[in-house]
Amino acid sequence: MDILNKIKSAIIKGNINITDHADTRIVEWDISDDELYDSVLNGQVIEEYTDDKPFPSCLIYGMSNNKYIHSVWAYSEEQDIAVVITVYIPDKNKWIDYKIRK
Repeated sequence: MDILNKIKSAIIKGNINITDHADTRIVEWDISDDELYDSVLNGQVIEEYTDDKPFPSCLIYGMSNNKYIHSVWAYSEEQDIAVVITVYIPDKNKWIDYKIRK
């Protein structure tokens, strides 16, 4: 199972850890938890960070309520938990179709 499917499964189970940084960004960008989760459940991985520590992570692009949302998630195999590292609304001037860095 790839990292996105593992993250989706953890979200569905409620096995989620939102870092303090991600929680701050969620508030700053006015993104609800439901919008965040929806963007991942219907999203796609656009970058993978396989060497991240303590767990591999990835950048996920998705949409919810007409918001383009990027979020970085890690996944712990041992704990079966998805960890939200950061969340933001991508700048259209820095991304092609919000999926590829310019």
